[in-house]
Amino acid sequence: MSEEELVEQQELFEHHRFSVDPGQSMIRIDKFLFARMENISRTRIQNAAVAGNILVNNASVKPSYRVKPNDIIQIVLPNPPREIELIPENIPIDIIYEDDDVIVINKASGMVVHPAYGNYTGTLVNALMWHFKDLPLFSSGELRPGLVHRIDKDTSGILVIAKNELALNKLSKQFYDRTTDRKYIALAWGIPDPKEGTITGHVGRNLRDRKIMQVFPDGSHGKPAVTHYKVIEDLGYISVVECKLETGRTHQIRVHFSSIRHPLFNDDEYGGNKVLKGTTFSKYHQFVENCFKILPRQALHAKSLAFDHPVTGKRLSFDSELPEDMKQVIEKWRRYISGREKV
Repeated sequence: MSEEELVEQQELFEHHRFSVDPGQSMIRIDKFLFARMENISRTRIQNAAVAGNILVNNASVKPSYRVKPNDIIQIVLPNPPREIELIPENIPIDIIYEDDDVIVINKASGMVVHPAYGNYTGTLVNALMWHFKDLPLFSSGELRPGLVHRIDKDTSGILVIAKNELALNKLSKQFYDRTTDRKYIALAWGIPDPKEGTITGHVGRNLRDRKIMQVFPDGSHGKPAVTHYKVIEDLGYISVVECKLETGRTHQIRVHFSSIRHPLFNDDEYGGNKVLKGTTFSKYHQFVENCFKILPRQALHAKSLAFDHPVTGKRLSFDSELPEDMKQVIEKWRRYISGREKV
């Protein structure tokens, strides 16, 4: 039996592929995988099968499927094993929708989604573990219980979280298969030309600074990434842009817009935290600095999300208001442009 382990890892998913030996005896697939995968329970494997996340020769199978010689087995699993101790914390969260299977929240900017180096407390996961301390999924020892996608610490907006294993598996597959619909609103420096288009280019870790991402147009590193955008308001030196993600790479919108020389407004990691467009007048520079103080982060908000309910199958769509800091800055630019046009 040969194993090609972790062929692909996308966002919060693990993708394993196994090639079955010609002499393999016919045993249940859950038993077969349980014997070959570390740190995973048989129940978790069975839940993956029920959700359609185990494929044999490109077709989904039930936990009772009996492995045959030369089968090609693929399994997609949400969440890596627990790495650190998780501490439940009573932190308020803005709940948009909740039922027995999912919860949809509007994350405030400044909140880290899950614990990692330097942020072991105060995260969304710590808050969820407090709110759902009686649910098995949130006491199972997973590092990222219920998470199927994420947004950056300083990005605000909508996230869906699963409340049980079946919902987790089914939602994970939707994000993996790209059948969800996610739209963001961003403020970008300048006016992209054309005003509606698509940005492509592999996204991977920066070769010199591993904390940020980089676009590799030649595909030599990283993973394919596609961002569709449309300018919805021209504010002279900045623009309000709607972005639709086809893929969900780390920092995708931020690094894609930086790559076309329109970094997001006040994005300090990708060059948007200085005056890039406009006049040399000191009053203008002071105006921009005042906007930076109102919006002390990258101007990006996960505005809407649509997905199929993991149990009912019904398509659910959620929308959110722009946060106050982005609203204020947009309004300041509107007044600035209006005043400039009257001169």
